[in-house]
Amino acid sequence: MKRAVLVVSMLAAGASAQAADAVVAPAGQWNFRALLDGKPIGEHRFSITTAGDERRVTSEAAFDVKFLGITAYRYRHKATEQWRGDCLTALDATTDDDGKPSRVQARREGDSFSVTSPTESVAHKGCVMSFAYWNPSIRTQSQMLNAQTGKLEKVQVQRLGNGSIEVRGQPVVATEYRISGATEAINVWYSLQGDWLGLDSIVAGGRKLSYRLQ
Repeated sequence: MKRAVLVVSMLAAGASAQAADAVVAPAGQWNFRALLDGKPIGEHRFSITTAGDERRVTSEAAFDVKFLGITAYRYRHKATEQWRGDCLTALDATTDDDGKPSRVQARREGDSFSVTSPTESVAHKGCVMSFAYWNPSIRTQSQMLNAQTGKLEKVQVQRLGNGSIEVRGQPVVATEYRISGATEAINVWYSLQGDWLGLDSIVAGGRKLSYRLQ
């Protein structure tokens, strides 16, 4: 479960997303229910504010998996990202993964994007994107930064076609995209108008982690 949670640095759908074929990333707020095998385990909230081509993204996740009324797994994740256009300029993310704390910090200096994680410090050249589901440009990416681990992961993004997803208790026709190449594939759903509606991923133990827009 750990891997699917974080990639959402995810950060991102909501009330004012652009059409799926647009190139302009949205601003707004998103509030997702997180479910494990269809049972609620918490929430993941996102907020995006813009000023010209500058963008500030904040996200906060809180999950508690219970077994017989006892918390068997606890996850907390907070991240703040600064963007210029489609490129990250700064990141500060903290995670408590079932009692194991970690922090990832990153900053752009010129053409270099420096990332410091608990295991290493590394500099990347050029534009770097995180797993920013709110941004239509992720569909053209071949690598994305994992905000929990600080790793730049190679990915492939594929359009799977149209289907149906439940939103606020009602079925909604949506388009499904698959992001693969990382540890677990992530299926991301958008409405026909381009709103990010949710995601699904198979995590540890073959269980299904889902986000559904509230």
